[in-house]
Amino acid sequence: MNLVLFGPPGCGKGTQAKRLVEQRGWVQLSTGDMLRAARSAGTELGKRVAAVMDSGNLVSDAIVIELIEERLPEAEKAGGAIFDGFPRTVAQAEALDKALAARGAQVDKVIRLVVDKVELVRRMAKRAEEEGRADDTVEAFKVRLEAYETQTAPLIPYYTASGKVVDVDGMGSIEAVSAAIAAALDD
Repeated sequence: MNLVLFGPPGCGKGTQAKRLVEQRGWVQLSTGDMLRAARSAGTELGKRVAAVMDSGNLVSDAIVIELIEERLPEAEKAGGAIFDGFPRTVAQAEALDKALAARGAQVDKVIRLVVDKVELVRRMAKRAEEEGRADDTVEAFKVRLEAYETQTAPLIPYYTASGKVVDVDGMGSIEAVSAAIAAALDD
């Protein structure tokens, strides 16, 4: 099973992906985590990634796709991948489709977590306070939310055309959202 978790920043993609890893044993392919790891490594790539992330902008497709492709064999062995924060553009979705097709696989389902903007801002503020992430400033969050609305939201028609999108209300408790995702996956 290759699952894309989709939704705006702060909607709970990472939290729900971690739950799916625990429940189903799949591999979480979180581009955010991969990029933060590259940033922490302090390499030349990490420094470039840090500058882009701190401004709230999206890292180039080439870098993100390379990181994803490196992890696909691990996901195959685990029986599934949870794409968390990827793809973010139609070009990335097409690149993912191509990479999976080369391995005889495809995106099986897209779960879109639906959360209103007021709640997204509340969650971002809480996460910034609790985790102290450098990319969770109000300014960076606004840039990321706008990038989602202009660059990422157009992916919905891309995946809807193939009948793979399931909307899940992301406003409930972590447990309620997790149960709704499980029901959608088992349908």
